[in-house]
Amino acid sequence: MKIAVIGQSQFGTEVYNLLKKEGHEIVGVFTIPDLQGKPDPLAVAGEKDGVPTFKFPRWRVKGQSIPEVVQQYQACGADLNVLPFCSQFIPMDVINTPKHGSIIYHPSILPRHRGASAINWTLIHGDKKAGFTIFWADDGLDTGPILLQKECYAGPNETLDSLYNKFLYPEGIKAMAEAVQLIADGKAPRMPQSEDGATYEPMLKKKDSVQINWDQPGESLHNFIRGNDKLPGAWTTINGEQVTLYGSKMFKKEVPEGTEVEVPGASKPAIVHKGGMIFTGNDGKMLNVKNLQFADGSMIPAKMFGKADAGGATLELTAEEKELEGQLKDVWKGILSIEDIQGETDFFKAGAGSMDVVRLVEEVLQRCSDVNLQNEDVYMNTTFHDFMQMVVRKARGLDEPDEFEYDAIEMHVNNLKLEFPNQLFINNEFVDASNGATFDTINPTDESVICKVSKGTKDDVNTAVQAAKEAFEDGPWGKMNPRDRGKLMYRLADLMDEHKEELATLEAIDSGAVYTLALKTHVGMSIDTFRYYAGWCDKIMGTTIPINQARPNHNLTYTKREPVGVVGLIVPWNYPLMMLAWKMGAALTPGNTIVLKPAQVTPLTALKFAELAVKAGFPPGVINILPGAGSQVGQAILDHPDVRKVGFTGSTPVGKDIMRSCAVSNLKRVSLELGGKSPLVIFNDCDLDRAVRQSLSGCFFNKGENCIASGRLFVEESIHDEFVTRVVEEIKKMKIGDPLDRSVDHGPQNHLAHFNSLLEYCKVGVEQGAKLVYGGKKVDRPGLFLHPTVFTEVTDDMWIAKEESFGPVMIISKFKDGDIDGMLKSANDTEFGLASGVFTKDINKALYVADNLQAGTVFVNTYNKTDVAAPFGGFKQSGFGKDLGQEALHEYTRTKAVTVEYWL
Repeated sequence: MKIAVIGQSQFGTEVYNLLKKEGHEIVGVFTIPDLQGKPDPLAVAGEKDGVPTFKFPRWRVKGQSIPEVVQQYQACGADLNVLPFCSQFIPMDVINTPKHGSIIYHPSILPRHRGASAINWTLIHGDKKAGFTIFWADDGLDTGPILLQKECYAGPNETLDSLYNKFLYPEGIKAMAEAVQLIADGKAPRMPQSEDGATYEPMLKKKDSVQINWDQPGESLHNFIRGNDKLPGAWTTINGEQVTLYGSKMFKKEVPEGTEVEVPGASKPAIVHKGGMIFTGNDGKMLNVKNLQFADGSMIPAKMFGKADAGGATLELTAEEKELEGQLKDVWKGILSIEDIQGETDFFKAGAGSMDVVRLVEEVLQRCSDVNLQNEDVYMNTTFHDFMQMVVRKARGLDEPDEFEYDAIEMHVNNLKLEFPNQLFINNEFVDASNGATFDTINPTDESVICKVSKGTKDDVNTAVQAAKEAFEDGPWGKMNPRDRGKLMYRLADLMDEHKEELATLEAIDSGAVYTLALKTHVGMSIDTFRYYAGWCDKIMGTTIPINQARPNHNLTYTKREPVGVVGLIVPWNYPLMMLAWKMGAALTPGNTIVLKPAQVTPLTALKFAELAVKAGFPPGVINILPGAGSQVGQAILDHPDVRKVGFTGSTPVGKDIMRSCAVSNLKRVSLELGGKSPLVIFNDCDLDRAVRQSLSGCFFNKGENCIASGRLFVEESIHDEFVTRVVEEIKKMKIGDPLDRSVDHGPQNHLAHFNSLLEYCKVGVEQGAKLVYGGKKVDRPGLFLHPTVFTEVTDDMWIAKEESFGPVMIISKFKDGDIDGMLKSANDTEFGLASGVFTKDINKALYVADNLQAGTVFVNTYNKTDVAAPFGGFKQSGFGKDLGQEALHEYTRTKAVTVEYWL
């Protein structure tokens, strides 16, 4: 189809490029005149391709079309006008000339927010949904029939930049091409706009229109400020000077200590504090502003307002830094087309725009890879002197990051003051669910509500995946040196170590884990895992491969192991933090980004972990954590086309559903660690004391909520009765109670539904003829406590012999002395194959059994001895793929082969 592209900016350029790539013929580019000698990007693209390019200053005068302009347009012979972003008024005799008419991109969900400042008003009104419309142009104001619309969740701290960059820009470009293809295929709808819910707001162009009216509720003030951030900028008067406010967030903590500053019209003075500047609405609700800009264009952190050293002392540059200064001057020259760059040269007053900011940031990154520069840094350091000083401060590590703040839940538990998040974690921010929904997380010790937790939605998953994709493709994470990635992971492990008591306490109250076990295993092994994989970051290597030579030339083939992209992780409730670490450690190491769903019943340690990840310095979007239902959050992760790999630990039936969803969505890779019915074999020549101790641990470790729990014991006949007697004696010594009590051995089961399933499991065992030797009932105390349970006389045909209890239920079967092959047949007569064990002093017997047990892990004269360096995963319906060890890295990397031919 022949297309005329009418518009401007990088957005218009990207639409132009995509339409060309998809085979459409661009017959004309119509854009704005050069600004200070610099052509618009769309003009540059058109001229480079030899497409007729026109730079009309206007299309009409006093409401009438300019005939020669219209004639030049009509000479192009377009079938369709595409207006991706157009600031000029295009007359109707141009709009209606092509046979297909004209389509326009509009950044709101029409008919809401008609007008030129639609994105601003979407945020100013606090809309939960944002999006864009592609509509057929008519002679009204954004009133033409709708062709297509796309929506996204607008978070409470969105700004124009964040909303535009994460959705309106990338999805808008694709949607324009989609709309053109619908027209080309004759399938484009024309849906009349309804007047129900229609709004029109004026353009925010005049300075008076963005002056802040302080006589409003706090949330309205926050929305107004963020709705004008970065352009045109909401302003107020402080100390008689015009000051523009940026980086607003609601502030829900107590009033901080700081310096009061009078603000005309505000109900209370502003407070300058270590985290910014607090303003108060007429309802008493507070908002915190991060940055301030003055009338002369200079910008400072709000926390520095009124301080003499707001700009900081000038640093003396080293010889190496002076060399960098020369390089950066050349960058400024190239961007600004100015030969003489002085210290007082102002980037924006010299003609730079927002796209030039992006270019400057990227060019600095190329020359100084250890400087993590953000667009905001350029806006805050507009002169070359200030910019250079800022780069040097960052390179020397002198800039202190702002304190990470969130609306924390505070509790006094276990002689500790606990502070932890209860919201979704997306793009390094804790945010409410898109629909505001929450759920209760329950303490299984007494079934009390610990707190409410935000419950994620499909929209939230879309937002998180987009953040993760941007972090992978465009953020510093994807460009980071592997050793620097390792440093961040080491730093995170150190922070987890510093906060291990808090993490273990959260694990105890949220999952029922005994505190001492949580400290050593749940948290301790999580720390070990991150340290182990931090060391792998710069050791993921490919190979060189000899291939057949194409004489007289030569060939070299080598492989590279690359990250896969956005990884979805879904982890269970039995080891909430440790399962997160097992999967995330291996996934982060090669440079993937993560969207993780913790189990809905145990979200708290994952959210506390997210807080520590920010404090460790992980860039936005690398780690995203969304509590919620599997049917919503989990399914949305599986279905999302931008998620390239899923790692799951859970039940076998759910694992099967996950495989189906991954196949249907985009054939995404998947690794599954599923159910188990792990056999533990006790021979009569074993060290019986050790076998009893290890069997108790193998079965009752972590209340039996352990994927590799010894689900069925096979005990040789001659020692069977003594073994059972000694096991029961040891069980009677176990102390059952509050998991925070250091003397307790056995805590509550994780949640009510699971507790009830265990009672039913025991009931079925009795009904089918197994002998209940001990337990099988609730402990006589509040909470979800089940007595450790022992069944004997269990035969192969019984349901409890084949199915996993996932609780403190020991299933014992005896086998005839010496009948090793018969025992192996029974042990392998299950669809599970996760782990197994054998106790014997006969090394030949041990190795024979180890060779013939169908399980991914075999323990000999020990049990539960997992280590971060040893691969872990199952056979059969216990899943496939590995956690831990070097092998786990294969799950989160892809192999690329490169063949080079060379000659003399």
